[in-house]
Formats: sequence, structure tokens, C-alpha cells
Amino acid sequence: MVVIATAAVPEHVRGALTRWMIEPKAGLYVGTLSARVREELWDVVAASLGEGSAVCIHPTDTEQRFLVRTAGPQRREIMDYEGLQLIQMNPEEALTPDPTAGFLPEGW
Repeated sequence: MVVIATAAVPEHVRGALTRWMIEPKAGLYVGTLSARVREELWDVVAASLGEGSAVCIHPTDTEQRFLVRTAGPQRREIMDYEGLQLIQMNPEEALTPDPTAGFLPEGW
């Protein structure tokens, strides 16, 4: 079984995914694909994201029995720790300063 989750991807990427997989929830695709189809489909998704992002999870012969791959900007980064894939949270980008900060009347 292969699971692909997408966010803010172009419509043609969603169309390519629904040719091979079902979409039980918006942006979440599930299917049983051969390794060749999975790799070619992931290549298309990763190359066509635009401003969006995607995560692919599929079975493999490792200790965890699955592999996680990402494409596009992600707050969560996949880290390899002695053969185990772990998730590291990256800090959020600095927010634009609030122009009203520091200008509140006394007593607020």
C-alpha cells in the first residue's frame, strides 16, 4: 500500500494521482502500486509541486517496514538515525513583525 499526502498542489498533480489511487480525503491518496509505477508517479508529483508539498509513505525492507519521502517545503524534516527514519520539527519562519507592537496605551 502506498499513501501520498499533498498540500496546495496544482490540479494536474491531483489528476495524475487519482488515475492510480483513490482520494478518501482531500489531498490524501491511497493505493496499491507496483514499485515502478510508484517511482514514476512520485517523480511526476515531486517535479510538479509548484508552491505545494507532498509526503509519500510506502513499504520497504527496513526495520520500520516503511519509507517516508517528502518533496516541497516541509516543517517536518526526515532524519536518518542509524537506519531509522525520525521526524525533526524545523522552527517556523520568522513572522512578519506586528506594526502595532509596542504601541498599546498604558494599562492594556
